[in-house]
Amino acid sequence: MPFLIRQTLVYAVPLMIVALAGVYAERSGIINLALEGIMIFGAFMGVLFVHLVQQWGWFQPLYDSFSVKISRSVTEYNMSSYWGLQGFCLLAMIFAAVSGAVFSLLLAFAAINLKADQTVGGTALNLMAPALVLFFIRIIANQNTLNVTSSANFMLKKEMLGYDKNAEMGFLGASFIDKVYLATYVCIILFVVAAIILYKTRFGLRLRSCGENPQASASLGINVMGKRYAGTVISGALAGLGGFVYVLTTQSCSTNGDVAGFGFLALAVMIFGNWKPLNIAGAALLFGLFKCVAASYSTLDLNGDGVYLLKEWNINANIYRMAPYVITLIVLAFTSKSSRAPKAEGIPYDAGKR
Repeated sequence: MPFLIRQTLVYAVPLMIVALAGVYAERSGIINLALEGIMIFGAFMGVLFVHLVQQWGWFQPLYDSFSVKISRSVTEYNMSSYWGLQGFCLLAMIFAAVSGAVFSLLLAFAAINLKADQTVGGTALNLMAPALVLFFIRIIANQNTLNVTSSANFMLKKEMLGYDKNAEMGFLGASFIDKVYLATYVCIILFVVAAIILYKTRFGLRLRSCGENPQASASLGINVMGKRYAGTVISGALAGLGGFVYVLTTQSCSTNGDVAGFGFLALAVMIFGNWKPLNIAGAALLFGLFKCVAASYSTLDLNGDGVYLLKEWNINANIYRMAPYVITLIVLAFTSKSSRAPKAEGIPYDAGKR
């Protein structure tokens, strides 16, 4: 069960942060269908940052001093080196977020200044991002995947806290401390902060008003175009960050121009969650659970008795892989009618319209 909880968080947290990215854009009045493309671009830029740090030789001294094998079963960890590695991880997250924000400016300019169709603009970015990323990967690595250091270097393990390798940490420790990524908890904190900013501050209120009635907002002196730019850029930053955290925690910090449709799943989570953070968190955990089952059904011991029940059912592996997306379609079919999108989303702002 602790393994199931850890892995569910691994898949759910990127969904949460990217779904909230969609909320920021759509609450300001911009439909951001480009979440998938922004995730791909942010993932690439985050991995590229780690790749460059390795090339420059900044990473290796910390990596070499991070762990020292005392004996076959005992490894001594240098926590100062570990926090140094986490510092590089945090910088990579920031770099991915900034890159996602810059990439989202293409959508913002097309939708706000050129008043282009926002659905077409988002689709164009989704098509452009993987091609652009693969182009750069071929230039940098002369292959289709950019691989860097193993993401295990950024993982927190119980041995680092003084526990023996075979020692028990209890249910909470095994679920939330052992073999977890601090990047996951950074994203959870950021999710809470971003949700509070959107729903509990004057900035958030003004941004949301631009997605409901931009003309009324403008009559009160609110810069509608500025707020829509802000919503789209924040959306891009969160989506780029979510893309990097996804490849860090599930693809061993490698990128190949693909995030397994997580951007589109995030859109489904956003709609299912009715554009509200608490609902989004619940929906993300639901979809994250199914993604976890799909990825690890053959090694999933549900009750700790050493029996891999899902594997013994002999169900075709593709059924498990399809399950998260089928569940998405079923849930949307039953909930989309009751979801209320911002009234002015997707409508170009016309200052002369009343």
